[in-house]
Amino acid sequence: MIKLIESSFYREQETKEALIRFIRSAKRFSCGDVVESFERQFAKYQGRRDSIFFHSGSSANLGLIQALMNMGKLKRGDSVGFSAVTWATNVMPLMQLGLKPVPIDVELNTLNVSSAQLKKVLVKHSLQAIFLTNLLGFCDDLDKIEQLCKKHKILLIEDNCEGLGTVYRGKRLGNYSYASTFSFFVGHHLSTIEGGAICTDDPKFSSMLRMVRAHGWDRSIPSKEQVALRKQHRVNHFYSRFTFYELGYNLRPTEIQGFLGNLQLKYFPEIAKKRNKNFLQMAKVLYANTEKYIPLRYDHIDFISAFSVPLVCRSKKILEKLIKQAKGKVEIRPIVGGDITEQPFYRKHGEVPVELPNAQIVHRQGLYLSCDPELSQKDIKTILDVFAK
Repeated sequence: MIKLIESSFYREQETKEALIRFIRSAKRFSCGDVVESFERQFAKYQGRRDSIFFHSGSSANLGLIQALMNMGKLKRGDSVGFSAVTWATNVMPLMQLGLKPVPIDVELNTLNVSSAQLKKVLVKHSLQAIFLTNLLGFCDDLDKIEQLCKKHKILLIEDNCEGLGTVYRGKRLGNYSYASTFSFFVGHHLSTIEGGAICTDDPKFSSMLRMVRAHGWDRSIPSKEQVALRKQHRVNHFYSRFTFYELGYNLRPTEIQGFLGNLQLKYFPEIAKKRNKNFLQMAKVLYANTEKYIPLRYDHIDFISAFSVPLVCRSKKILEKLIKQAKGKVEIRPIVGGDITEQPFYRKHGEVPVELPNAQIVHRQGLYLSCDPELSQKDIKTILDVFAK
């Protein structure tokens, strides 16, 4: 069977051997210098001032929302728009921290929120923020969404956990917002087994994120800020290491994850090129079959670092037939969490959802398949035999 992801890491054997050597020689495994090295390297790659490493993409989402609330940029009861087709832990922190989630429908031909869909929501809702998902490495007119947010003084943040490497209008996804989250889970673009990050250009926000990541204490922030905090709260040296200034968690990664991040990041340009090549080869054939699939539009994107190859079938019947045809041959999945308002947790804890016709079609008639950089031409031929004929 062609799996969604063949290996735990790109160049797996080479990576495992390097990891063994690191474990044998390392004197520390809890969050330290190696993690900080990866944070610097990832920020440099992404083109942002700072990168803060978390133990997962989901914890990065949680840490992001908590940090925004700690700084007063969001408060309980604020309305936050989110992409209706997304991952569960994009929405859950909004609920958990007392915000009001407002779903925004997607476009069928991009699977992402557009400025047109956002305008429809703004007629009915006054949003304080939007947590936009760049689904599967694609986007819609993100530049216009950014302009719309500035016009209405809406805080824009991106969940870019599936969009690492994609470039739209000369700018990397994840750089259109105040801050953006990333995931390095096995099977994502870059694997540290478990792992995630937040990128931002605001140094004060970076310090808040570091406090949220580690119990709310000040150990990881610049020394000048430590001195100011301790002076403000009259904390002497003896108590300083066990003083907690902000609401926080323990969301820290390990040095092992930092080592893997540094190593895999060296391979990432090669990974992104292969994902791009594989996607374009399959998309050219699959999206031409307009009787079976709703074609995905991607010609507005400069470079697609595709997380997967998504297919939205014209009917539920076609989807069910493809599921049978793929069994034992090609591993497939629903398109992420589908219409997230259809999920049991949202039905239980969220407000009665609005109609989201496009998200519902994606939910009921969509699937995705592998865009693994390790796919062979034989693998691609098998995929096209199953899904194109």
